[in-house]
Amino acid sequence: MKMGNLKNPLKIDGLLSFWNFQGSDREFLRAGGPGEYEIEVMDGDIRRSQEGAFGPNGLLLQDKVWYRVPRKECPLLNRCGDNSELTVVAWIKRYRQERETCEAIAGMWDETRKKRQYCLFLNINITGGRNSVSGHVSSVGGATPGCKYCEDVSVGATPVPYDKWQTVAFTYDCKFAKSYLNGKLDEFGKKNPYPYEGKLFDGGFDGSDFTVGAVNRSGEMGNWFRGILGGLAVYDKALSEKELERISYWA
Repeated sequence: MKMGNLKNPLKIDGLLSFWNFQGSDREFLRAGGPGEYEIEVMDGDIRRSQEGAFGPNGLLLQDKVWYRVPRKECPLLNRCGDNSELTVVAWIKRYRQERETCEAIAGMWDETRKKRQYCLFLNINITGGRNSVSGHVSSVGGATPGCKYCEDVSVGATPVPYDKWQTVAFTYDCKFAKSYLNGKLDEFGKKNPYPYEGKLFDGGFDGSDFTVGAVNRSGEMGNWFRGILGGLAVYDKALSEKELERISYWA
């Protein structure tokens, strides 16, 4: 790992929630910051890794393994309308999938019920973002008008490597979605930054939960992320590249 001049994510202005995945079981799943939300285990057991980004542990994610914060319990993470600006950052060690597919890291993104808002993904390859950082956003909740799927996403040019710690992030400022790898904007023509003006979809009281490691799609959970999640943070603004560099181990 390259720590450089890493700044504590809790010290960056605009933080809503930051999970460092350390401590006892309750502490391990509870965020720091204004939104001290605890993610729920959805398959019975907490799976710890024996290495992490902010200490000796991390959250181990595999197929059929996912977590959530129920929507009603995380109001600060409900980014929509006048509160649409955001940044999602994750410190990850990615593992290979048996079958290559989109990989959801975290966000409010329910495709089944057309309640899409935002989500940090890897490998949204339908828009040319094969294996790269992908920041999905939606102002309509459903598919992009005129398309079969939601194709409103910033996709970087650089594949995220396997079995190496990386910092991945995306921002949205109501004008552009931008994908970052290791604190740097991963430019890719008009795909990153991705122009998308407006406000994020308001899913209402029965909108998407905040899910980690998967999203609801085709009537069931899927798009599994496989690897170690060493840390996860959500901010209420689009962080600058300088700010993202300061919280990246590998900038």
